[in-house]
Amino acid sequence: MSIVRLILLLCMAPVVRGADRFAFFEPVQPPRPFQVMVHRGGTTQAPENTRSALTRCIEDGFEWAEVDVRLTLDGKHLLSHGDRLSTGTDEAWRVSEHDLEELKTADVGSYFAPRFAGEPPLSLQECFDLCKGKLNLYLDCKRVNPEQLAQEILAAGMEHQTVVYDSPDNLRRIHEIARGKIALMTKWHSGFGIQSWVESNHLAAVEIDAPEITPETTRLFHDLGIKVQIKVLGGWDTHNFWNKGLQARADWYQTDLPEELLAHTLWGLLKKAPVRFSLHRGAGRYAPENTLPAFEKALRLGAHLVEFDVRSTSDGMFYLLHDSTLDRCTSGTGPISNTPSSVIETLSAGIQFGRPFADTRMPTLETFLSDIEGKVDLYFDAKAISPEALAEAVNRHHMAERTVVYQSVPYLMRLKAIDPRIRTLPPLGSPGDVDPIAARLNPYAFDVKWSILSKELIDRCHALGILVYSDALGEHERVGDYLQAMDWGIDVIQTDHPMRLLRAIELRSGE
Repeated sequence: MSIVRLILLLCMAPVVRGADRFAFFEPVQPPRPFQVMVHRGGTTQAPENTRSALTRCIEDGFEWAEVDVRLTLDGKHLLSHGDRLSTGTDEAWRVSEHDLEELKTADVGSYFAPRFAGEPPLSLQECFDLCKGKLNLYLDCKRVNPEQLAQEILAAGMEHQTVVYDSPDNLRRIHEIARGKIALMTKWHSGFGIQSWVESNHLAAVEIDAPEITPETTRLFHDLGIKVQIKVLGGWDTHNFWNKGLQARADWYQTDLPEELLAHTLWGLLKKAPVRFSLHRGAGRYAPENTLPAFEKALRLGAHLVEFDVRSTSDGMFYLLHDSTLDRCTSGTGPISNTPSSVIETLSAGIQFGRPFADTRMPTLETFLSDIEGKVDLYFDAKAISPEALAEAVNRHHMAERTVVYQSVPYLMRLKAIDPRIRTLPPLGSPGDVDPIAARLNPYAFDVKWSILSKELIDRCHALGILVYSDALGEHERVGDYLQAMDWGIDVIQTDHPMRLLRAIELRSGE
């Protein structure tokens, strides 16, 4: 048994502890053994501390978001980590020097990516309105009015969805004003003591830096009914410190990698997944689609296959790109088929997604295959590459038997004649097409429209020795839809929302 699995099995066991001092809202039902707190709502996929960042946390089914709170010139609370808003302009938008109404005209989205253009900073009241009944909040008080903050939390009915982090002096003031109705948290270091320190600061939770957490420390806090948050940011946001937190039975993890943390713990616990899954254009929700960072993220999330698209330049070089034009995903414009590779090499494939990926380039097919070789199965969407060139590329990287190719039946017949080891995946738009395509191609699998999926159709394909893949893209990206497809016996689910699918796998595996 691996150490990760042993730690996780211990983590899943019931914890004998004193009664919790504070009852927090549980956004995820049934609840997990531990919960994640997404640092600033997510710093690599959306502008931090914004509506877009918090909405992503809600969509991914995370339990908590850590946000930073500051006072404006007119005494209102606004979300911002630093006193200066991140607008990317020379204009000094300092929170402490402007009224809330003025600050709401600032654009904190364009600097991150064009798709967030016009995003304004978020007031604390707007944050409460967005998250109520959906997402819990860790309020990191950078500069606040303790009395006003307590009143705002209570007036919004958010006392069971927030934990307030501040200095002990400010926390004691909040405790007095709220009469103990608001959960409070501050940093604990060894040497502070435990019971007397907790009592004097009226705490419901403590934050412990990852290197300092131990099972004994956590047990002592749990005996007092105190939640323990492990801070795993920066160099601590790794498997080793996640496992350390699991071993110590931490309640909450403050992290920049919530999706990887949850995937790590899920795959460490499961012996076998109830379904295989493919990530559409890599993990395109967390990194620019069809780029190496997206595929590397997919591997860390445990994807069984990665789907990717291949197109050709004017000089016959193959690159990963879904669209026929460069406009949506890159810093270039126009059809890729009219653009030479010398130009493609100068383009950013990440700037449209977000500033953290500004230096990311479009990978050539050769670069991608070299990077991914032997690590995962390939779901090859052959947008604009000949069967001959495709077969030569995957064979050069010894991936023929780990490759499934999506294309039309005529294309796949040509490919099968070149190399029958490469698996064929034609689309299936109607149940009536099963027998004709099976007779003509005898494919490895069908890519079945989700709208026509049924147990009867899947059984029929299986009886012919044909697997069933389907894209749960768009309206079917729901836990219930995934679970139903698993009940029917689907072989592979393709998704743009890996956390939702992993939640379905978690629920199915826990039955």
